[in-house]
Amino acid sequence: MTALQHVKLGTYYVVNMLSHDDFGFWRERARSLVQCDVPPDRVAWVEPGGTGSLFSHGERRMPVPEDPNRMVRASKRFVSLAKTAIHHSDPERFALLYRLLWRLQSNPRMMEDKADPDIRRVEELDKAVRRDAHKMHAFVRFRLVEEGDEPEAGEHYVAWFEPDHHILRREAGFFVRRFANMRWSILTPRGSLHWDTETLCEGPPAQKSDAPSGDPAEDLWRKYYASIFNPARLKIGAMLKEMPKKYWKNMPEAELIPELIAGAQGREASMVAEGKSEFAARPDTLEAIGKAIAGCRNCPIGSLENHAVMGEGPRDAPLMIVGEQPGDKEDMAGRPFVGPAGQVLNEHLAAAGIMREKAYLTNAVKHFKYVQRGKRRIHQSPAAKEIDTCRWWQEAERAIVKPKLVLALGASAARSLLGKTVSVNKVRGTPIALEDGSELWVTVHPSYLLRLDGDAAAEQERLFAADLAAVRERLDQMAEAP
Repeated sequence: MTALQHVKLGTYYVVNMLSHDDFGFWRERARSLVQCDVPPDRVAWVEPGGTGSLFSHGERRMPVPEDPNRMVRASKRFVSLAKTAIHHSDPERFALLYRLLWRLQSNPRMMEDKADPDIRRVEELDKAVRRDAHKMHAFVRFRLVEEGDEPEAGEHYVAWFEPDHHILRREAGFFVRRFANMRWSILTPRGSLHWDTETLCEGPPAQKSDAPSGDPAEDLWRKYYASIFNPARLKIGAMLKEMPKKYWKNMPEAELIPELIAGAQGREASMVAEGKSEFAARPDTLEAIGKAIAGCRNCPIGSLENHAVMGEGPRDAPLMIVGEQPGDKEDMAGRPFVGPAGQVLNEHLAAAGIMREKAYLTNAVKHFKYVQRGKRRIHQSPAAKEIDTCRWWQEAERAIVKPKLVLALGASAARSLLGKTVSVNKVRGTPIALEDGSELWVTVHPSYLLRLDGDAAAEQERLFAADLAAVRERLDQMAEAP
């Protein structure tokens, strides 16, 4: 019996797959079966190493479609999910995908039905494969192996990984691109990959004993990992979710984790004693935050000739508005949003029916960043690192106020809330769930409106007004909710 056979037994067809993850092969056979009107319950899909040989006495050919050009419907969403789900280890995945393809012929919009059990299942397979691929990218650790008497071959690095699904071939390109100039091998129980800086080869399954147990560079890596371990940011549950213990045995730094966790409290106290306020326990009152930011020098902005500007508003405000940073007027007054941009904001808040005095207003960065030009101080946008450093204070404010909705004015404010840079135009008008249960809405900063004129200014003011109206409507909905 050849590696690939299609065997007809009465009214049943058996498709013996060539490999565990060959979407092209599955698609070709599934298309032919649909064209021949073979229903899912008359097809058995067999993985390599399965029970296909039990049917070797049957007829060894697939049915031939009367019209090989007959259209077979498959939506983009189905194809996208199928290409990923086929890498799952579930032996029923081929049958599931064929069943969905069969049903699509009579119901082309079926993939929009989120309640359908088949669709939910293929989405679960897709998600699991992507998660497994993410873990492989994060937790593969290469180790240098001795080349014996062949030093001219160069260094060779070997990694051991245990994927849950058939993702090795799928993720090969990632490692080729990332380690293009390095000779490496990735060994797994499902197969192996070998790259010599020019050619990628596949190999048979391996055992962990085939991989090296360590190399001298790992001592340096462990020292680095221990030095960057931040005890104040330690969240054991989140860490285990992102780095499950099953991967620890292949990671040199993992052996340090129990000891680092055990000593976290002592290290945090030491940091606080050294005056590293970003690692200290967060102040539990707004007044304490105000006093702390006045002496904050954790980024260069705090060392300029300026004053820290604390947020203002009710301690239990349902709405928090976050801007970029205080401007020249705010720096002198010691209050947020009192300059020209603040006036624009006040006008639009009033027009939307939002009372400023019932909102908590603050900024992503607490000090005014500027360059001196004669007697004038010219505004400078804060760098991403400066926003991230000051994020600690904004999070402290939010933890106390506990707003139901947070409105970010501009990209810098959005980064402060999300920890990453986003396009305002892409995310505006759509709520984003934050970890503390509040909703984030993003719009432009009112200072942006001041820089425009003509039709552009009128259009952006219209969009800004629409964003604030949507925020007001959402606040009303939240107030009415039980």
